[in-house]
Amino acid sequence: MGNSKTSLTASLVISDFKEITKMRLALSVVFSSIAGYLLGVDTVNFKTLILLAFGGYFMVGASNAFNQIIEKDLDALMSRTKNRPIPSGRMSVTTAFIIASIFTLLGIIILYSINKQTAMFGAISIFLYACVYTPLKTKTPLAVFVGAIPGAIPFMLGWVAATDHFGIEPGTLFALQFFWQFPHFWAIGWFLFKDYEKAGFFMLPTGKQDRGTAVQTIMYTIWTILVSIIPVFGFTGKLQLSIVSAVIVFGLGLWMLYYSVRLFKLMTEKAARQLMLVSVSYISLVQIVYVIDKFIR
Repeated sequence: MGNSKTSLTASLVISDFKEITKMRLALSVVFSSIAGYLLGVDTVNFKTLILLAFGGYFMVGASNAFNQIIEKDLDALMSRTKNRPIPSGRMSVTTAFIIASIFTLLGIIILYSINKQTAMFGAISIFLYACVYTPLKTKTPLAVFVGAIPGAIPFMLGWVAATDHFGIEPGTLFALQFFWQFPHFWAIGWFLFKDYEKAGFFMLPTGKQDRGTAVQTIMYTIWTILVSIIPVFGFTGKLQLSIVSAVIVFGLGLWMLYYSVRLFKLMTEKAARQLMLVSVSYISLVQIVYVIDKFIR
């Protein structure tokens, strides 16, 4: 009996740790960073790759933990978040703060061991997410614009980790993930509108589930598609894309655009949820195509 109770407690602790750091989101960010690294590197250094993965995870985990500390009272109001470790009372603010602080230090130290620029961008990401984006969510829809900056850093961060250089190549990777954030987050803001409303979060550009929001979602999807194929024209230095891969990337963009237009037509939460799911698949597939293209070109 004692053993089963201990294992249950351990399971809960692990579950809460995964939730306070948002493990699934953090792993998707690590995936983006690794993709960026593979695009930028000439010869893969597995030590650097492992450092980038752990450093990236710690930085995202820290951002998410700080976010949940700041929003603990608001999280308690929403169905989606009321069972998180802090609002549910399973984890104290002090414990969460210790985790966030340790993760911040470890993240910066590990990324600094790769190069200074990688650590700097990682630190900027945490600062913007926790200190600017999180407080703005209850003030203005522009919070999504601010949140898109740390959200777009990981893809770029991988290139900087590989090259110790920030230029047109990582800038393009940043722009791609930056524009992608808008249809992705507005889709989430749409189907969780009622839940967000309980906490007073302004996630949609017009503040409503209306045509204006749907039109802007389409526009930013188009911007994402345009940025995604820029490397095929040879303007982006070492970041290049073959015509075949550009056609595939463009096709993936049209797939996402179809669901953006569908949201405009149907104006339903189901259509928004479908767009969100497609957007997640889209960004991962585009990154995979970019990486495969580099190594087979």
